[in-house]
Amino acid sequence: MKLRRPLVAALAVTATLVFVTPSGEAAQVAPAAAAATTDWAAPGPYAVSVEVRPNSTYYRPSRLDGKHPVIIWGNGTGAVPEVYSGLLRHLASHGFIVAAANTKQSNSGQEMLVGAAWLKWENSRPGSPYYQKVDVEHVGAIGHSQGGAGAINAGANPVVDATLALEPGPLANPGALRGPVLFLAGENDKIVNPDLLVKPLYARATQVPAWYAELGGANHFTPVPDGGGFRGTITAWFRYNLSGDQQAAAEFTGACGICTDPAYVDVRRNSRAGG
Repeated sequence: MKLRRPLVAALAVTATLVFVTPSGEAAQVAPAAAAATTDWAAPGPYAVSVEVRPNSTYYRPSRLDGKHPVIIWGNGTGAVPEVYSGLLRHLASHGFIVAAANTKQSNSGQEMLVGAAWLKWENSRPGSPYYQKVDVEHVGAIGHSQGGAGAINAGANPVVDATLALEPGPLANPGALRGPVLFLAGENDKIVNPDLLVKPLYARATQVPAWYAELGGANHFTPVPDGGGFRGTITAWFRYNLSGDQQAAAEFTGACGICTDPAYVDVRRNSRAGG
């Protein structure tokens, strides 16, 4: 299903309740406060630490409390994790452990999966700062451009629970995905054209819940270095799929927050996603 919303601001209407007291006098009751909403593009509550290792760079909460879900990251062609440091730090500030593959060629997705495997090992190793702090049962994959294709390919591995393909390259097989997927495209992307490249990938992901969202005015480098206008949606996607956050779920399910977000010029959901 395709959903669009005109680029106009919605009018907010508040109501005042009136009731009659036992003495017969009218009294007014202030309207209830609107339900709190979360700005997913804003920094999360965690301070962030960065650990550079041979295969991956790890962005994580400085204080690991409880178990933290994992996000594996794939860079665009010729890029390294530092190029996307703002976005990766942002995700870590929301409680995720991000394993960013130290490769400039991430299309296969295999280099990304190495980071998840290392974290699983460290989670079981006494003495490791990650010992029993990693939620190895909740792993997400994301990448940009070539790394977006890598995220799709990594998503064919059963270790990955949810995938996000950010302006993804074409060398990927969405038909092999095992979990829900979100395709993000830029309206003005001249390198990864939304109509020619991203929508066809979305259309092939028929076996899983799939979403497509096209950010108005965005080009291929909008995600650099901090995610740009995509940042909030990326964060909400993983909070929904990896952390079970119900406010984040509302961005994609039911009335679907991104479906009515004027920042997006084209939003689609397949039948498995409720569209």
